[in-house]
Amino acid sequence: MSEKRMILEMGMGNDLYGQDYTKAACRAVQDALHHSSITLFSTLGLDHQDMRVAVTIGVAEPDKVDVGAVQATLPRGRAEVRAVKGGMNTHSGDQIHVVATAAIEAYLPDLSGRYRNVAAQ
Repeated sequence: MSEKRMILEMGMGNDLYGQDYTKAACRAVQDALHHSSITLFSTLGLDHQDMRVAVTIGVAEPDKVDVGAVQATLPRGRAEVRAVKGGMNTHSGDQIHVVATAAIEAYLPDLSGRYRNVAAQ
């Protein structure tokens, strides 16, 4: 069955003192999730496991993100997490502050034809 992207949320997170890329990534994901209140599932009678969740984390050093740990923070759906070059590191003296960005995309099965737009009639 084909899918359609139904949700796109973005967030930002940081780790100011620990230089922990995974912590910054998890905070970015939580920031994005807190922007959402999705009633679509209960309204349409869908199971959350029908949702595929694609998460892209942007950090200066993607190989330092534990994508499994980030994936474990996602409360619903079948999650896929990848880390890419992005975000930024800022410096204060010899201290590195890690800034991460997150884009969360949720895909649902294409339900075209299952519902009809009664307002258009």
